[in-house]
Amino acid sequence: MYKFTPILKTLVWGTESWVLSGVPGSESVVAEGPEAGKKITDIYPGTFPLLIKFIDAKRDLSIQVHPDNELAAQRHGCSGKTEMWYVIDAEPGAKLISGLKERITPDDYVRLVAEDRITEVLAEHAVAPGDVFFLPSGRIHSIGGGCFLAEIQQTSDITYRIYDYNRPGLDGKPRQLHTQEAKDAIDYEVYPEYRTPYVRKQNAPVELVKCPHFTTTLYDLKSPFAGLTGESQFLIAIGLQGSGVLRTGQDETTLSPGEAVLIPASDGSVSVQPGPDGLRMLTTHP
Repeated sequence: MYKFTPILKTLVWGTESWVLSGVPGSESVVAEGPEAGKKITDIYPGTFPLLIKFIDAKRDLSIQVHPDNELAAQRHGCSGKTEMWYVIDAEPGAKLISGLKERITPDDYVRLVAEDRITEVLAEHAVAPGDVFFLPSGRIHSIGGGCFLAEIQQTSDITYRIYDYNRPGLDGKPRQLHTQEAKDAIDYEVYPEYRTPYVRKQNAPVELVKCPHFTTTLYDLKSPFAGLTGESQFLIAIGLQGSGVLRTGQDETTLSPGEAVLIPASDGSVSVQPGPDGLRMLTTHP
């Protein structure tokens, strides 16, 4: 099992902690054990397919969209970006944007951006801890100020910025918009529900998202749990609240909030011993 040194990024709206990344130039480094100091690229062949972040939004993020695999390959020679959010904490009144609330055409979109009115057609959602949002490529979205969440996504750093509230970046200059690039990437359908429903359980797995790019499961543990496996390639355990110990064979490691542990398939079955306050965690794999 591997733990990694977080990569901290300061942005105009707040901070991101990349706890497991294979993005070129931002590759995670093993934090402890006999392979400490090695990059994820040294222990995983090829491109690591998932990127795990913790996002602390002090202000609203820009409104954005990500291309799908086909468009990203055509334009950028990389994968697209489908992602999901698990809300860990939210200040009173915190909101986020996911999807459209009314049908518009691509030309309507360009006009609304030019008129500073794009927010009028976007679906805004009040959020609370435990809320889950699945964001397939093409879905317009933005995290609002006061949200703290875990994000699981494809390994891609391609973002088309649609609107940024006319604010300057950290360099004092307006940040670039990608109006025309986003026009071809947006899914213009209106969906009846954007929040992912699920039933909470204790001491049992609850599948939140299953898509072609990743499957993510929630565990809320108050007693020991056995049977986690590295799936066909690997499993990632992501600490949300509380703490615990992961054990496999002769190997063990702790899992605390804001951490990710990579469990290779070769490690076999993993048991989890939650701490006195329990352990809430996500697991995800391709």
